[in-house]
Amino acid sequence: MKAWQIFAIGALGLILVLFLPAYEPLIAGLSAVIIVAAVIAGFLARPQREVFYASTITFIDEIDLLALEHDLIAVRIEVVRLWLLFLPTVLAVAFLVMTATKGTIWKFSLLDLDLIKDPYFFGVQLVMVVWGILSAWVSERWVLRNAEVCRAASVSLPPKRVVYSFVDVTGAYYGGYACRFPFVRSPQLATLVLYDMRKPELNKIAMGCLFHRPVIIGRGLTELDEAAVAQVGTAEAES
Repeated sequence: MKAWQIFAIGALGLILVLFLPAYEPLIAGLSAVIIVAAVIAGFLARPQREVFYASTITFIDEIDLLALEHDLIAVRIEVVRLWLLFLPTVLAVAFLVMTATKGTIWKFSLLDLDLIKDPYFFGVQLVMVVWGILSAWVSERWVLRNAEVCRAASVSLPPKRVVYSFVDVTGAYYGGYACRFPFVRSPQLATLVLYDMRKPELNKIAMGCLFHRPVIIGRGLTELDEAAVAQVGTAEAES
């Protein structure tokens, strides 16, 4: 970038910050609308598939030796912890209702240096938590719209995070990182990666999902073949 472009961007940013108190109430109102819209959009983004098939590797302790067991599993992705969406939705709707009836209730500025000593500072922390919840909800639902499942090729576990790589159906390598949650206990399921088949760079690992949980509904080639035959028979009977 040229020097004048850097100066122009810096000057524009300074102007926006200086006049921030003038349009903070508008930003707060738009944020409340976006929160409600994001929750609704997540429910509307329904996955095209309900059952996924993936190969996994299980570590088995056989007389103090570690062996590898290859397995094929069928998993269903369940939606869980929807109660977390209740908090941002109720807060956003309450804010919009109170704003509509009493006018703006945004009575403080983010530029206030004493904000950290003010009880409202906890409200700012709450806003950050709400945006984190919404980000997880929308990103997970977006990946699941046209998803495929595979086993992570490598997994690294730094404190409270997970870094991983995987190979998609075309043989290309991709990676990702996420916050790590202790909700998926099974090692087989925790390392499953959900990725968008059209854009594999959009992906989520099971142990990094907050609102979705994989559940095994079939295991082994024989069991899965029987389930597939039964499903085809049911479809033919209905037709």
